[in-house]
Amino acid sequence: MASTRRVAVVTGSNKGIGFAIVRGLCKQFDGDVYLTARDEGLGKNAVEALKKEGLNPLFHQLDISDPTSIQNLKTFLHKQYGGLDVLVNNAGIAYKVDSPAPFAEQAELTLKVNFWGTLNVCDALFPLLRPHARVVNMSSMVSTMVYKGCSDAIKHRIKDPDITMDQIKDLIREFEFAAKANQVEEKGWLKSAYGTSNVGVRVMSFIQQRELSKDTQRPDVIVNSCCPGYVATDMSSHKGTKTIDEGAVTPLYLALLPPNVVSPKGEFVSEKMVEHWPS
Repeated sequence: MASTRRVAVVTGSNKGIGFAIVRGLCKQFDGDVYLTARDEGLGKNAVEALKKEGLNPLFHQLDISDPTSIQNLKTFLHKQYGGLDVLVNNAGIAYKVDSPAPFAEQAELTLKVNFWGTLNVCDALFPLLRPHARVVNMSSMVSTMVYKGCSDAIKHRIKDPDITMDQIKDLIREFEFAAKANQVEEKGWLKSAYGTSNVGVRVMSFIQQRELSKDTQRPDVIVNSCCPGYVATDMSSHKGTKTIDEGAVTPLYLALLPPNVVSPKGEFVSEKMVEHWPS
């Protein structure tokens, strides 16, 4: 029989900001906390490292680019807990500036993980969210930079308060097609696969909140996206100015929002403050 114990899941959390978010949740969240990773060995090593700090995370394998892996996690959570209380979508990739990989390849793989993978995790796990659940989707201030560099037509679509999930999917696909055709700038985009994936996640979160707010059976489910700041991790080639624990501050704030808060809901948050698209 499923436990009624509360449960939190952090994707891509065997290192970096995700690892620090698990650490923070183990200290502050009243329930079980799952550290997840694509590689089982790396994930279990990370769990052991936190156990040496006196914390008690649990492990489950998860590759957000693999639908079977996502489904396995969903089945486990449903059977073991009958629901989900906190989901932090932290898993993501970024190519280095000097990567020799063709831009079309960078765009396809970056969006496959950061946008489509995150969306697939949400689509699978959102039916498990219990009343008062909290979802945090990791984005970046780079989304604002990309937005500023887009054509007015694309900006208008990104900012549309009535944008649907199908419409943001179409926008992301258009960027992918433009990348394959080597026409990114001609089509009105800024040439940043990572930044575009972050625009997608930011808009996705807004749409998810709008839809969940209509769910009368599950009150007070809150989704936000956030920027952790410039953190010294593998992704930033350890050039960031923040430690991983400093980078975890805003995601943890959103993951632990108290019941029935009015704001932030469906927002993009940086340094615990709501940020809007530039006018």
